[in-house]
Amino acid sequence: MAQKKWPETWQEVTPGCMIFEGGNSREYHTGSWRAQRPVWDNAKCIKCGICYIFCPEACVKEDAQGYFAADLDYCKGCGICAHECWPGAITMVEEG
Repeated sequence: MAQKKWPETWQEVTPGCMIFEGGNSREYHTGSWRAQRPVWDNAKCIKCGICYIFCPEACVKEDAQGYFAADLDYCKGCGICAHECWPGAITMVEEG
């Protein structure tokens, strides 16, 4: 059986964004759509997890020390994590 080639850019996504196979979201790295990315300042982070809770893409993960960071393969740069972070530990920086 031939290995299926997954779209690498948004132009290659199926018409209407139709999904033909369940459980395939991990195959679509959508982080390349981002114009800005979140950067955490762990000195300001109080490890509350608000960024984790509010991330609409569920790409914010907790590390072994209890700090958070976004999986940039899936982060679209919406900035919700930075907006909700009341200690100001997250800033959005231009991609590039």
